[in-house]
Amino acid sequence: MPAAPPFASPQQLLLRSPDGLAKAVVILLVVAAAADLLAVLAGLNIRSLLGDALDNGLATLDDAEADRADNLYAASGVLQILVMLATFVVFILWFRRVRLNAEVFDASMQQMKPGWAVGAWFVPVANLWLPRRIAGGIWIASAQTHTDGSWRTVSVAPVNLWWGAWVCSSLFSRYASQQYMKAEEAQEVMDAAGRMLAADAFGIVAAVFAILFVRKLTRMQGERAALGVYPLS
Repeated sequence: MPAAPPFASPQQLLLRSPDGLAKAVVILLVVAAAADLLAVLAGLNIRSLLGDALDNGLATLDDAEADRADNLYAASGVLQILVMLATFVVFILWFRRVRLNAEVFDASMQQMKPGWAVGAWFVPVANLWLPRRIAGGIWIASAQTHTDGSWRTVSVAPVNLWWGAWVCSSLFSRYASQQYMKAEEAQEVMDAAGRMLAADAFGIVAAVFAILFVRKLTRMQGERAALGVYPLS
């Protein structure tokens, strides 16, 4: 007689590994941090150029050198936008994957439907807290990894650091960009470039915390899936 097919529970079939998407997100976050660093260097170049001109008289400002500095800064900004969009798309795919896994692990810990793992990011104003709410449910459901089926307490510090840094970086970056677009006089441009420098540096910090969050949650889900029984009692 033919051998019986291997048994697979419906819950195991519903789980999908987030490892591949997590690796892609981490790589893109590293590239995003590198783009922010390039923007920091371009901003420092502009501030140095304007600072020398203000000290020695604006008549000493070389137009060709100023154009090169401005073009470099604009190019770094375009690179930041492109990398940010790519990172955002892949991150949402990963976020949806871990949310669907959390539904299998323990649906009672999820306060919102799985579709909100994508939709919450596009709700104006509410996107400042809804994704964090969803991430909290995913984190708790994924943290139940004691082999005897009991609960394990895992610090939510990685979640809070990631979310706090992302929100603050996004809001401050928007403010700094608006101020830079409004600047006309040399001193105003120099001050606005300083704020952009701070925003870009903050973006690097936010990328680091996001990497830690993605890696930690992905590892937790791997440990949780290895138990093979869902939900835990």
